[in-house]
Amino acid sequence: MTPLLEVADLEAGYGPVQVLRGMSFTVDAGETVVILGANGAGKTTTIRAVSGMIDTKGSVVVDGKSVGGRRPEDIVRLGVAHVPQGRGTFVDLTVEENLRLGAFTRKDDDVAADMDHWYEVFPRLHERRDQVAGGMSGGEQQMLAIARAAMSRPRLLLLDEPSLGLAPIVTQELFRRLQTLNQEQGTALLVVEQNANLALSIAERGYVLEAGLIVAQGTAAELQADESVRQAYLGI
Repeated sequence: MTPLLEVADLEAGYGPVQVLRGMSFTVDAGETVVILGANGAGKTTTIRAVSGMIDTKGSVVVDGKSVGGRRPEDIVRLGVAHVPQGRGTFVDLTVEENLRLGAFTRKDDDVAADMDHWYEVFPRLHERRDQVAGGMSGGEQQMLAIARAAMSRPRLLLLDEPSLGLAPIVTQELFRRLQTLNQEQGTALLVVEQNANLALSIAERGYVLEAGLIVAQGTAAELQADESVRQAYLGI
């Protein structure tokens, strides 16, 4: 089976600073994959490279189509949505306006129905649908960012540190919702996350990134059992 996302020999950076040094990985349709790594390992750069936010070398292929050099909005049209680190909501727009913007690439008549669906998934968003996003809590903004990305009906959702700055109970609820999105709608998830235990609990496979290179990979169970991974990332 051809992977939904296939990345090969990916190099990327910022100006003269090279961050990614030839990494390769895949995500299958309907699969949840996590990328683990310390601060500065290149996790956020990986997500930005896949979503077209920075220039890259190497190959990034989505559903058989190369996305190298394409604009981010064109990559969204191929079925990829990105929830950036730090929420990524439009803070001066209301909840409802944010959700409608998430569906900007769609031409079908089901946008309103999808909005109702996400209001059911995140009831707090429905309560605050006329409130500007900037006045919401961090957890509420993260829920909005995920719902807004899901409004494009992506086949692949890229999530950059979704638990960052959230209380543990909010984080656990958020990951339950992500697991439901994956299981009920078949949306593939590529999750960059420092909360390794929680991320591996919803993932099929994972990769460990160090200094822009993948140094370990395997099923979630294999990584959880790997002594070096346990000591470095799982607090064991």
